Amino acid sequence: MRAITYTQPGGPEVLQLTDLPLPEPGPGEVRVRVAFSGVNPTDWKTRTTGRPGPDGQIPNQDGSGTVEAVGQGVDPVLVGERVWIWEAAHQRRFGTAAEYTVVPARQVVLLGAVPTFELGAALGIPFLTAHRCLTAGESLPDRLGPGALAGRTVLVQGGAGAVGNAAIQLARWADATVIATVSSPKKAQLAAAAGADHVVDYRRQDVAAEARKIATAGVDAIVEVAAAQNAELDAQVIGQHGCVAVYAGTAADNLTIPVRSQMVVNATWQFVLVYTEPARAKELGVEDVATAVADGAVRVGGEAGLPLHVYPLDQTAVAHQAVEEGAIGKVLIDVTA
Repeated sequence: MRAITYTQPGGPEVLQLTDLPLPEPGPGEVRVRVAFSGVNPTDWKTRTTGRPGPDGQIPNQDGSGTVEAVGQGVDPVLVGERVWIWEAAHQRRFGTAAEYTVVPARQVVLLGAVPTFELGAALGIPFLTAHRCLTAGESLPDRLGPGALAGRTVLVQGGAGAVGNAAIQLARWADATVIATVSSPKKAQLAAAAGADHVVDYRRQDVAAEARKIATAGVDAIVEVAAAQNAELDAQVIGQHGCVAVYAGTAADNLTIPVRSQMVVNATWQFVLVYTEPARAKELGVEDVATAVADGAVRVGGEAGLPLHVYPLDQTAVAHQAVEEGAIGKVLIDVTA
């Protein structure tokens, strides 16, 4: 099979198109013929710092495709099903940047006949991260679905990013009022297309003032992409028993929080990394995202505020570079091209 591999950490240039034997699923595993592979920031970050094994590492966590074979203990009824994949490469060799991947059966989720493979490959990390951010607070529901966030206001910092887009779509599906921040009119259009009720350009408007106009008692949840820069603002607008969920940052980022004001409202500051989140929370996230897809509540493409940038498999290095340089929208690899 054709596969992208790397044998040492480094820049996109370490990614090489190789020919590997067809992998066989072991007990509890399935083999998926991959249609699309999704590229996320953690994919290129892992490539630059990880230590691939002697046989090389196939990158990319997210993907979609068709189950082709199952291992011992897996119901063969799965064969032929269209699925989306999450965390394929986490502590495993076989990511999704290949014609086939092998993953534990629990890490494939039925996609159904109608949703596109492009949508399936865009779910994984962004939507599971967004789900965790919207459910991590003690005053927030554990599950998302219609009505789950009714009467609550969610602030999505960075509404034009992949996780921001996912958070907007899931929060609106759950009937929250959504405020999204952006840095340009073009990004404002994307956040609005995703479904945000209110869009604030933080370079031209006072976010705290605008948020307080909408949620006079403060917001219930903040989905935060840049806590080191936004902590003071978040502290100003978080409401009583609200939760600031921080899902991104660098090793150099430090966070300063005004302690007393956050004590007064009993706020929670929750750090989120989807790979190490509690198992039960991830299980519920997978189930809820699958339900949102089945409900038709999740979309991709420019009309959904998430433009797609699609590359063929042999240009995976270019796709990684695009994500590293901050491509707006979702970067996918068409494995069949």
